[in-house]
Amino acid sequence: MANRVEGKICFVTGAARGQGRSHAVRLAEEGADIIAVDLAGPIASVPYDLGTAGDLAQTVEEVEALGRKIVASKADVRDAGALQAALDDGVARLGGLDIVCANAGVFGTGRLADLDDAAWDDMHDVNLKGVWHTIKVSIPHLRARGGGSIILTGSTGGQRAMENVGHYVAAKHGVVGLMRTAALELGPDNIRVNVVHPTTVDTGMIQNRATYDVVAADLPEAARTREAVAPRFQSMHTLPVPWVEPRDVSNAVLWLASAESRWVTGSEVRVDAGQVIKHS
Repeated sequence: MANRVEGKICFVTGAARGQGRSHAVRLAEEGADIIAVDLAGPIASVPYDLGTAGDLAQTVEEVEALGRKIVASKADVRDAGALQAALDDGVARLGGLDIVCANAGVFGTGRLADLDDAAWDDMHDVNLKGVWHTIKVSIPHLRARGGGSIILTGSTGGQRAMENVGHYVAAKHGVVGLMRTAALELGPDNIRVNVVHPTTVDTGMIQNRATYDVVAADLPEAARTREAVAPRFQSMHTLPVPWVEPRDVSNAVLWLASAESRWVTGSEVRVDAGQVIKHS
């Protein structure tokens, strides 16, 4: 089935690369116009390179190549005022809002006993507070359209315990609680709220030196490579794959954005290669 979100307008946070770019492109393929935002800069406590202005420009190019409109802005989900301004501008230019992908997020590692306040605060400010900000600034626009769909990016870390990423796990569990409450509060406005829980995804969030150093800590530093960590990630899963592709997650997002899921709200959709069921 094609054109599942034809004529819809979608707000995507963290759209410069990775899952965010994939969501924007996948929804555009199915007929949506896009409002895209990204920090497009570093966060000191995050141990890998984040998206850049150039990456966000690439997202614009890919969406426009599909014949869809896109309004892209540099905005930090931690800053509600900046996020509001970016969204309001996009709505004014494109004509409304129907779909929200609260995707912006960061990752980091560390034992709970060793984490400092900056790492904890940055993780929660982006991965939880930033999701709340995204929902909050979107509500008036969705109400004005008579409803819509909000899709939050969770994680298998929001479904189970994991060592070495306690701040991330805590924030993603918080996303689940936020989703459930928002689904209850916004249901009377015909606004659906759901969460997608990916396992490891083949993006820079996982494919970086800091993650390899944790996953393959027993190996010499020079041996901590993508090839070395692949079987270790695969061992987490029921299905024989070390990580999924961003498009795999985007396909779930598309379903939740479309009328095919019109009575689905307050739900958690796992794209996890059987990780949670294996560890439950």
